[in-house]
Amino acid sequence: IQDLKGKKMAIVGDILHSRVARSNIWCLTACGAEVHLVGPPTLLPSGFAAAFTTAAPGDSPRPVYQHWQLAPALENADFVMTLRLQRERMSQHLLPSLREYHRHYGITRDRLTHCQDSVKILHPGPTNRGVEISSDLMDDPNLSLIADQVTSGVAVRMALLYLIGTPHTTQE
Repeated sequence: IQDLKGKKMAIVGDILHSRVARSNIWCLTACGAEVHLVGPPTLLPSGFAAAFTTAAPGDSPRPVYQHWQLAPALENADFVMTLRLQRERMSQHLLPSLREYHRHYGITRDRLTHCQDSVKILHPGPTNRGVEISSDLMDDPNLSLIADQVTSGVAVRMALLYLIGTPHTTQE
């Protein structure tokens, strides 16, 4: 991936409770990507995306789009990032069932027909196979970047911890 400018990223799942979603929204829009959020209304409240529509000085605003139905969010997507659905949301009655969630928001091979042919799948982990994403997609080396994403995430965290813990001096 040379440049994210103009690329479409669909972020699917529990947007409301996800730090991963928030940091990706800020980062992706700063890089010029078009971000589409999709999830059940209980996990993606009305107006949520508007809080992320920002513009740098002298730049035009980069809107973040919000959907409650999967197909419009996936339409021509270059990337699809699914987020882990935490099982405690079930006890909070934010969803009827995991099966119902998968039926409406689970990423399957059939649903990817709405996306670009070159679409790539991401998930920050850990995953609930068969809930956020079907197992065959998770393991498909032509579509899934999940293993690389998890591996790189560890290295990035290690580097950040090193930088935070190392004293730095400024040169004048």
